[in-house]
Amino acid sequence: MKSIQVNAEHSYQVLVGRDILGEIHAHIEGATRVAVIHPQSMQAAAGQLRQRLTGVESIAIEVPDAENAKTAAVLEFCWMALGKAGFTRNDVIVSVGGGATTDLAGFVAATWLRGIRVIHIPTTLLAMVDAAVGGKTGINTNEGKNLVGAIYSPVAVLCDMSFLSSQSRDDYIGGLAEVIKCGFIRDEEILNLIESDLLGAQSPDWVHAPEIIARAIQVKADVVGGDLRETLGTSSGREILNYGHTFGHAIERNENYTWRHGNAVSVGMMFVAYLAELAGKLDQSVVERHKAILSGVGLPTTYNRGTFNQLHDSMRIDKKSRGAKLRFIVLEKVGQPSILEGPDAALLIAAHGKLGQSDTHA
Repeated sequence: MKSIQVNAEHSYQVLVGRDILGEIHAHIEGATRVAVIHPQSMQAAAGQLRQRLTGVESIAIEVPDAENAKTAAVLEFCWMALGKAGFTRNDVIVSVGGGATTDLAGFVAATWLRGIRVIHIPTTLLAMVDAAVGGKTGINTNEGKNLVGAIYSPVAVLCDMSFLSSQSRDDYIGGLAEVIKCGFIRDEEILNLIESDLLGAQSPDWVHAPEIIARAIQVKADVVGGDLRETLGTSSGREILNYGHTFGHAIERNENYTWRHGNAVSVGMMFVAYLAELAGKLDQSVVERHKAILSGVGLPTTYNRGTFNQLHDSMRIDKKSRGAKLRFIVLEKVGQPSILEGPDAALLIAAHGKLGQSDTHA
């Protein structure tokens, strides 16, 4: 079992290993009640966890699958369940599910009685390396993704890799986008390992899977520890974790959130790689490395659905924007991100054009 420490508003451990759910007991001491928030697809796993929660009263709060859980109506439903069960400040929320579940459960915990403990048990690769670590919580609105939320760190994150064996291949590959992102912005060894076996990297049973997952989590832990609330606004701050996300979020909105997040981020990384090349910041060989790795593991690298104007409007309301200016995290070389603010519209249009023909990866 690998233990990674995150230093946020408080320090907490991210544990990575197999069959590690017993570690939860150390983090629920003093609680009378535990609420297990889970999507319908994780009903069996949530039930098994509740059986292990001896000495406390546990309740299950079932929420919709995926992004359908991240609404104000579902948030209110969770509050109602906690109120009926009499949850106090000593009690604990546990999330069991993917990134949408951890986003929702974290926001529920942040807002109930102005903050109670939350433990995340991410069950997908994407949630393990991204959503469950770092303290970002939130829900979606009609105007965009994750526009309402809070920074609220868990007391522990248990990444039990046993869950990954039951994840669909396409969902696992989607999660690899966030792992690859961490390789490009901070840890090139992740890229080297994936390049050594592009086919093997597509499976959670790959010999190097635990290492690339732990390395990606370590990247996020290091970045978050230095800039929890994304206030630095520099190439060393938390904003670098948004590499590929501004355009990726625009795709998600354009596709009514039917695309996998990782697939949208994959295209987003290609967009900013092209943008950095056109701006004279990035060598073409690194752009080609993006395409080779992303496409090599089965991620999309092209997009031509919807007009540029639609995507541009979505990017303008993204959280990375500052006033009327768009901001993009770009690379100058692998491991050296920088901020490109207010690029000329002609560069944006040209980068969009380089994405080429339509791709149906969802």
